[in-house]
Amino acid sequence: MTPAAIIMMVLALFIVWGGLVASLVHLKGHPDEMGHEDII
Repeated sequence: MTPAAIIMMVLALFIVWGGLVASLVHLKGHPDEMGHEDII
């Protein structure tokens, strides 16, 4: 693989895993609470 392809692959991996970590941190701080009116 060319160096440009490796850089783009690493960048894409950081974006995906960074988004996952950010969503987990957000859910830890703001838990998704379901009330009785939300249950179908």
